[in-house]
Parts: sequence; C-alpha cells; structure tokens
Amino acid sequence: MSSSRVVRVHARDEVAAQSLRAGITTIQSELDVTPEFPPDVEEAAARAAESPRLPDLDRTDIPFVTVDPASSMDLDQALHIERDGSGFVVHYAIADVAAFVSPGDPVDVASHERGETLYGADSKIPLHPTSLSEGAASLLPDQVRPALLWTIHVDETGEGTDVHVERARVRSRAKLDYVGVQRAIDDGTADEVLQLLREVGELRLQREAARGGISLPLPEQEVEISGTEWSLEFRSMIPAETWNAQISMLTGFAAASLMVYARVGLLRTLPPPQPHDLQRLHRVARALHIDWPAEQLYPDFIRGLDSRKPAEAAMITACARLLRGSGYVSFDGEVPAEPVHAALASEYAHVTAPLRRLGDRYAGEICVALCAGTEIPPWVRAKLGEIPDVMKDAGRRASQYEAMVLDLVEAGILHERVGETFEGVVTDVDEKDETRGKVIVQDPAVEARVTSSRALPLGTEAEVRLTQADVTSRSVVFELA
Repeated sequence: MSSSRVVRVHARDEVAAQSLRAGITTIQSELDVTPEFPPDVEEAAARAAESPRLPDLDRTDIPFVTVDPASSMDLDQALHIERDGSGFVVHYAIADVAAFVSPGDPVDVASHERGETLYGADSKIPLHPTSLSEGAASLLPDQVRPALLWTIHVDETGEGTDVHVERARVRSRAKLDYVGVQRAIDDGTADEVLQLLREVGELRLQREAARGGISLPLPEQEVEISGTEWSLEFRSMIPAETWNAQISMLTGFAAASLMVYARVGLLRTLPPPQPHDLQRLHRVARALHIDWPAEQLYPDFIRGLDSRKPAEAAMITACARLLRGSGYVSFDGEVPAEPVHAALASEYAHVTAPLRRLGDRYAGEICVALCAGTEIPPWVRAKLGEIPDVMKDAGRRASQYEAMVLDLVEAGILHERVGETFEGVVTDVDEKDETRGKVIVQDPAVEARVTSSRALPLGTEAEVRLTQADVTSRSVVFELA
C-alpha cells in the first residue's frame, strides 16, 4: 500500500513551466531541502562509485529486467520469474547501497539527514547523490552491479513458501517501462517473464483480497500548463504497475517473516483506521456521487474503484488518509506488541527501495545476515533503534513537500476562476469553529478550505464560491454561497 503521489507536469511553453518551478524552488527553501549535496558528499559518492565492494557470487546468468516509469534512472529493483512445477521462482535483485556507502562516511551521514527521496511535480530531492542513485548503484541495463538477490518460491495459489536473500553480482538485460510492458502483454508479444509477471501478480492480488488487505492504487496527477491556463487530470495506474508492485510487496512480506521469526528487524506498521476517518471518506464518496453501501468494508470498496474514472481516481486519492499513522518499529529480542500493517493485514517490511528510502538498507542487511547465519553487522544494530524516528521525520517532510506542491498546483489551476461557484460537499468541520472546514469539489477534483457566516452543513451537498486561489501563497479558499 503506497502513499506516494507524483505530480507530473507537461508545460507547453517554457515561461509557464518556469512559474511552476519558481513555486517549487520557494517550497524547497521554506522546507530547507535541496537537490544539491555538499562537496564532500559528492566527492565521497564519486569515489565510492569507482570502487564498489563486489560480492563473490556471480548471478549475471539470470536474465533480469527492470520495470519502472520510462524516465526513472534510480532503478532499485530487477526481476526474473520462472515456472517451478506448479508454482514459480521469483528472483528479485535489489540495489546494494551498502556496497558503496560505509557507516559514518559523508554519504551515510547525508542519507540519515534526508531519510528518503522527496518527489513533487517535475522535482526530486534525492536520498543519495545521483552519481550513485542514478549511476553506479542503479541497476541500469548491461552493467554488472552488486545486489541483494532475493529468491522466493511461490506456490500455485500465489503464496510464498520459501525465501532466501544473499549478496550477488547481477546484470539487467533491459530497462523496461510500464507502458511498454502493458502493450507487449496486451498484444501478445511479451516474453515468458512478463507473462509470468502478470500471472503471479494476479495471484497475489487474489491472495490480498482473501487476506482482507488492500493496496491503494494512487493515481498520479498530471498538470497541463499553457500560458496562464493550468489544468489537472488523474493518470490511473495500469495493470503492469500493479503486478510489479505485488512482486515488491511479496518481498516485503518475506522480509518481515524472516525478521519476526528471528525477533530482530525493522517493520512498516499501520494501525486500523479510525471511525471518524471512515465517516469522512463516506462523505467524500457522497460528494463524488460514488455509491458506498454502509455494510461494505472499506477494502472491498477501494478494490472496486476504477482509477481510470476521474471521480473514482479522486476517491482513491482521498482514501490515502487511511495511511495516517503509518510508521516504522524496530525490535531486537522481542517482537513488537502491534507489528501488523493494517491495510495489508500482515506483518510487512520495506526492503525493495534502498536508493530512495534509508530504512530499506537496514532491513535488507538484517535479512542477509539471518539467511547467511552470520552476525548482524554492528553498525546496523548500533543505529537500528534510531531508524524509526529518522524515517518518521523523513515521512513528515515528504508529506509536507507533496502537500505544498499540490497546493501550488491547485492554486494554479483555479487562479483564473475566482468568483465562480462550484458544487461541493463539506467533508470536515473545525471542532472549535463550525464556520470553518474542508470542502471537496468534483470538477476539478480539489479539496480546500471553506468558510461560512453560519455553521457548515457537514456531509451535505452545498454550493460554494471560490474566493481565493493564489499561486504565490499556495492558498485556495471557498465560501458557502
């Protein structure tokens, strides 16, 4: 279940693009984040890129491929799937950051300060210098790379039955993108690995539904800018993305099982949703004219949404509120009292994106040691207790960055429509001031502040007038008409 939402931008003229980028530069300044690294970090990364610690085990015989957005260069994962009797063997190679980064070196220190890569519009604040994240450590095609090689046996129902992870040298054969993979599968030209990706992915989705879990297929928001006119559209996930995500999640479940059994590790957790959050989402569904029977559980409701439909894409985005409270818990000697990721209905760990998330490097190192029967590296144990707080801070910063960019985009979309009226539904009312709250309008799908001279009608349809949409302050305000 992913919470990240990337806003992609298509600007039809450079002047228009600059207005957005200027706003993003301001946001970066306000949050004190920058894509740049200090010279000593860049120098250390360049040295590390030239001399990685390559493992002895050579698995360059496995014809791995990567499957990512076409523009991605920070390639954490490469996969290969083959049949094994009535089941399957999934090989999943994960970039080995520890082959380049040493404990306490400048790159390591910088990564602990950043925690994770930040995304928003056409901007990125990377966790590691690009000489590593988009260069020497990335699983680019036709390059020998150090990796953590996961081998997971999967039965005919899609359930993982055995897992092993070890260090190995690997080589990707091709850099594939989701659109191309989907096209090849749809027109029948896909090779066996991609056909098996679909088969295993669909089986895993069936297992997820049976378990009562749900992956939130958050649509991306794409912005078209032409002169002073901004428009917003949702781009839904295509099936190839969902299947690929299921392989990553399969690995996360396997990693969690290893660590829970050994009573040492780092888990990704999420408490059950709060009743008031579910009540709010029912109001949002009503605002978007989507039927949600009171007796239908939220995983079943979300699973039935079609992200290709604008209203349902907006509903899926609103459901991201259910991820509030997600976090990390580390443990060494005793399994946490509440180790489960409620949305996934199981223990779960992040291990498949170490180029973009710091915690994945630690969890991966633990799993390698457990499978090898060796001691967990001292540097991992020394910092393990601190990682949940580091990732909590990073997650808060990532959420702020994403929210501020979305506020900027929404203000840009609406800035020429001040004074117009819209149909909306009041989804939240301030407990201390019933004249202030939140409203969601369907077209464009925007949630923003709303004010009134009287108590707001929570959960009911209302006509609202746009009173403010300022790109500079990134503020959008409606008032009850």
